[in-house]
Amino acid sequence: MDPRLAFVFPGQGSQSVGMLAELAKLSPLVQETFAEASQALGLDLWRLVQEGPEEALNQTVHTQPALLAAGVAVWRVWCARTPVRPAWVAGHSLGEYTALVCAESLAFQDAVRLVAERGRLMQSAVPEGKGRMAAILGLEDHIVVRLCREVAVDHGLVTAANFNAPGQVVIAGEAEAVAKACEVAKAKGAKRALVLPVSVPSHCPLMQQAAAEFAKRLNEVPLAMPKIDVIHNVDVGTHPAPEVIRALLAEQLYSPVRWSDTIRFLRDQGVIHFVECGPGKVLTGLNKRIAPECRTWSLSDPEGFQDALEALG
Repeated sequence: MDPRLAFVFPGQGSQSVGMLAELAKLSPLVQETFAEASQALGLDLWRLVQEGPEEALNQTVHTQPALLAAGVAVWRVWCARTPVRPAWVAGHSLGEYTALVCAESLAFQDAVRLVAERGRLMQSAVPEGKGRMAAILGLEDHIVVRLCREVAVDHGLVTAANFNAPGQVVIAGEAEAVAKACEVAKAKGAKRALVLPVSVPSHCPLMQQAAAEFAKRLNEVPLAMPKIDVIHNVDVGTHPAPEVIRALLAEQLYSPVRWSDTIRFLRDQGVIHFVECGPGKVLTGLNKRIAPECRTWSLSDPEGFQDALEALG
């Protein structure tokens, strides 16, 4: 394992109809991986990913297993092409499950069923239209945290949900409170405050009941000690004990995703190369802002895949 190399796995928001179509031409492992996921779900996941409709793919209960399968598929293609392996893996929210599968802590089919249930519980936790998320651009983290606390006093629950990169924090909570927080953020000098097209207010206390139900499901799934160090969203730490991993996965539902801290931690451990393993280039863009001295490759298409192989393999 290369101690200078970390693989990172994207979460919701990286999905698109037609994703990995070109990479699937490069290797049959892509469709084979999706066939495994489809068998676990009783749903033709590859067809949904390739043909849509987009509205169905964007339903949380479908998005989560689709992105998990995509990340694992790309990982398998990488492993088939080169012996190069990272010493570290991390995932953004849902991507943490992909990281655990690739670290051989969690069986793939178990993970597929698990994240589908995660999506179902998250979707049902808050009535449609009652929750909201928004991206605040151009303010420092501590300012966003403070303004959320101030808004919550009179307008309802709103908290920082994702610390994605310097100047980019996603907030989540009750719809009215999120809308008010966006107004306050603009008044405090935010470049933009964008309500996101999602109905589930992830990574905030509104998910605590869902987390309690999900913890029961987690206890039914076998977990092994990871063979690659996995950095967890909740505490930016590594944990070999399955019972600790289970607790962190449940807590992740209502705790912020500390992505900026994750990338800085890995950089401080000597990581200089990151590989985004899955569809899209969301994490590649974030990583450039967090640690511009490091390099991130995206494996989402054959060209990026080949570039990474030539540079790292």
